[in-house]
Amino acid sequence: MTRSIADEMAERLAELDPTRLEVIDESESHRGHGGWREGGQTHWRIRMASPRLAGLSRIEQHRLVNRTLGDIVPRIHALALELAAE
Repeated sequence: MTRSIADEMAERLAELDPTRLEVIDESESHRGHGGWREGGQTHWRIRMASPRLAGLSRIEQHRLVNRTLGDIVPRIHALALELAAE
């Protein structure tokens, strides 16, 4: 059985010791827009709080998350990040 992208994201983001983590597939709300494809898993929102984000600028936080997600990022069309240091 193939793991979902959401499961892969959550597993990788666990490395950042989140105190709160939501991985949301928003693909259906983008139906007909660029990058959308049948079956979804194209447009994502991550809401995460982590002490590992403390002291980092917003850009540094986003870079850390993108590095942590690694090869997942090129496989999706859009990723919105809502991050907080806790």
